[in-house]
Amino acid sequence: MDGGVIDLGGGSNNGYSARPISVQTYRDACARLEGQIFGSGSLYAFGPAVKAPPPLGETFAWGIYAAAELIGWSFAYQQDERTVYMADTGILPKHQGRGLYARLLPHLLGTFRAAGYTLVQSHHRATNNAVIIPKLRAGFFIQGLNLYEGGLNVALTLSLDDNYREAMHVRSGFQAARGEVARRLGLPSSPHAESVSLKAVPMPEAQGDDIDLGDGYFLRPVAYDIYYEIYTQLEEAVYSSVSLDWPTSARVEPLEYPHYTWLIGHQNEVVGWHSSRQWDARTAYMVNTALLPAHRGRGLYSRVLPPVLGALQAQGYEVVRSHHHATNNAVLVPKLRAGFRLQGIQVDDHGVMAVLMLSFDGLYRDYMDVRSGLKQPTGAVARALGIKQMP
Repeated sequence: MDGGVIDLGGGSNNGYSARPISVQTYRDACARLEGQIFGSGSLYAFGPAVKAPPPLGETFAWGIYAAAELIGWSFAYQQDERTVYMADTGILPKHQGRGLYARLLPHLLGTFRAAGYTLVQSHHRATNNAVIIPKLRAGFFIQGLNLYEGGLNVALTLSLDDNYREAMHVRSGFQAARGEVARRLGLPSSPHAESVSLKAVPMPEAQGDDIDLGDGYFLRPVAYDIYYEIYTQLEEAVYSSVSLDWPTSARVEPLEYPHYTWLIGHQNEVVGWHSSRQWDARTAYMVNTALLPAHRGRGLYSRVLPPVLGALQAQGYEVVRSHHHATNNAVLVPKLRAGFRLQGIQVDDHGVMAVLMLSFDGLYRDYMDVRSGLKQPTGAVARALGIKQMP
């Protein structure tokens, strides 16, 4: 940052930058440009306001520029004594898709941290992956979904306090409460899990062709019973989440569904797995993907997704769903990048889970955008919904 100007790339003469602007300049820019930026969305038109708006606390307004032209903005304001709310960011369509938001975000968060805030919050249309992905990569966590005048919104929170960040993991069931986090939550501190002695598991015979994942890793299709036997051997070494331990066995036999299972191998040893099954006549459910700790952080999950999704599509499924702890960004980000959309939050015996859906069909993908309010219903999706298009 130089004199309040943030360099967003592209060179000093004709590149992108951001700099502080007045609240009035921000409002004038909104009035002039918001139709071009947000015009494709759906927003309920209230009548004239009866009450005056509450007074604003501390505000943060930046203009986003291409050379000297104002092409967007970001506006935030104080919500309470700990929280700053990122209310509005907009960029003209022809400048979108260039990574501007992702490059601007760290500077904004640094400003909020320097101003003394503990929490940063924002809301976005639930299918607006172009914004949600950079937010999750920056450390925001999914906190919920709500219906409002603009459609279906996802609530995101970033904690600038490490203890509260860990507390959100505890609340979701992604990890146990320990030490200071346990004390602040009023919970007993869980002992650190004892390291599990791992015995190498050799890769079994394949039931199809191996798929090369690069760097010596490969994906091997196997029968469900072989997968499940290895899963039970390695499960404790893979998971640190806190699930409900049912005291009795299920009293009803599970339904029989087609299963699709693979093992992830390296140097002819099992280092992970994936299991999917049928959910309904149109939908496959990605049940379980795991990697041994020593093989995480290498982009393997992103490399496993395309062949697995391709295999499910080849089986005739139109939609794929999956459930993940709401704070497990290491899985949520690659899923959203692959085209999954956030479609729900549920609480089950594993914790607070984000429900993701991927459609191989453009119609249902557009339908999810219409339901969230990100797009107006047009063309095929409007016809499928029985909606006559506006003249």
